[in-house]
Amino acid sequence: MEHIRVNHKVRLEKINLSMAPVIFETIDHNRDYLQEWLPFVKYTQQVADTEAFIESVTGKDNKKDDIFSIWYNEEFAGLIGFKDTDWVNRKTEIGYWLAKNMQGKKIVTSSVETLLKYAFQKQKLNRVQIKVAEANAKSESIPVRLGFKYEGLEREGELHIDKYLNLKIFSLLKSDWR
Repeated sequence: MEHIRVNHKVRLEKINLSMAPVIFETIDHNRDYLQEWLPFVKYTQQVADTEAFIESVTGKDNKKDDIFSIWYNEEFAGLIGFKDTDWVNRKTEIGYWLAKNMQGKKIVTSSVETLLKYAFQKQKLNRVQIKVAEANAKSESIPVRLGFKYEGLEREGELHIDKYLNLKIFSLLKSDWR
């Protein structure tokens, strides 16, 4: 699936190399805002870095995770997708980020809802998890709002610039999903 319509304002499109300039520009313009919680921002210094990321997640050599660009009223808003999918055990993680000016529009909440349907119905997965930095209340509100269960803390689970952050783990099982 190349495009997924979330609602009349939001659509998801599978990431591709032609999107590198707009993705990089959004990261660059939102650098201070994004780097508070996203370690990759520090290493994204030029369009070539974004191109390398896109090539790493769209490689044809094996089954890669689906990563989508988020478009709000046809303006690039951020990225969302599956991460570390375990096909044997039918589970995955959803990760996301959004430009600062796109916050507060329920874009990520509705996009996660859409990807849950995709994961449980199309991909036949059984478990979806979301990990958020312990103090990232905005990001944490999304799995909480969508009925994910808090499972615990992954201590020092993410290296962020010069320190490790604890990650809160939330999960939703297919049997929990409405």
